[in-house]
Amino acid sequence: MNNHIVITGAAGFIGRYVAKEFFKQGFEVHGMGWGKFPEYTDWGLSAWYECDISMETLCEFANKPIIIIHCAGAASVGHSIKHPRQDFCQTVDTTSHILEYIRLFSPKTQLIYPSTAAVYGQVDRVPIVEDTALVPVSPYGIHKLMVEALCKMYSTYYGLSITIVRFFSIYGDGLRKQLLWEACNKISNNDTTFFGTGEEVRDWLHVTDAVKLLVVASKCADKSCTILNGGAGVGVSVKDVLQHVMKCMDTSQIPTFSKEVKSGDPNILVGDITQARNLNWSPKVDWKIGISNYVKWYKKCR
Repeated sequence: MNNHIVITGAAGFIGRYVAKEFFKQGFEVHGMGWGKFPEYTDWGLSAWYECDISMETLCEFANKPIIIIHCAGAASVGHSIKHPRQDFCQTVDTTSHILEYIRLFSPKTQLIYPSTAAVYGQVDRVPIVEDTALVPVSPYGIHKLMVEALCKMYSTYYGLSITIVRFFSIYGDGLRKQLLWEACNKISNNDTTFFGTGEEVRDWLHVTDAVKLLVVASKCADKSCTILNGGAGVGVSVKDVLQHVMKCMDTSQIPTFSKEVKSGDPNILVGDITQARNLNWSPKVDWKIGISNYVKWYKKCR
């Protein structure tokens, strides 16, 4: 019985956790993406293919898997604003290759796509339900929305089985970018000034909960292109997060803010996770515990 899956971007932060989780679930896991990683078996991979994600490489390496989890692609609002063409190619173009590969050569393959809450943009009410109007405010969000539109088209017209998970703010040990990493570095250098107002609200989901949701998503992929919110369903302000980081970093200082509004950054993103809960999934890691563990990891890896 074919039980092998392919994870694109398996060397990335989320990709490594996905590989480990699906390996635990009994799958034979293959990874594709950039870089040489002789330690790839430590992530639960039985094979690693160093390559771009294209029709040619998929035909050569994918070998008609039962599932493709497409974790490869750009993952930064700031990068998308500075490099929109590159962001488009890494996000939209790679996904179009995967969809065509499945359509032409592996129609029984399920596609699981980790999208983003950035497709919602500024919203009038929270928590955000999946059928909320989509008005992204950054190239990153726009490109993710383009991918979602492609997925829906291939599901509707060509019968592909697809699930899209719109993740909110994923964090966890090993993440070397974004707010928590920046905060730990700043605090280590006695810098307590941060961009924004501190009142920005985000829905923080630990990466271990996120990958378990992807396992659930793989069991409900169908031709209707299911869409799920992936969050904890709880809004926490950036100020509260940074105060907790500082407490864990053993400093009595408090964060200060530039009061500047970051381009392409919605003020509040909190998800309604009812649909995901209805699939017998729920987040387990409380944000304070998760961030405390992150700071412990940071101190060890410095």
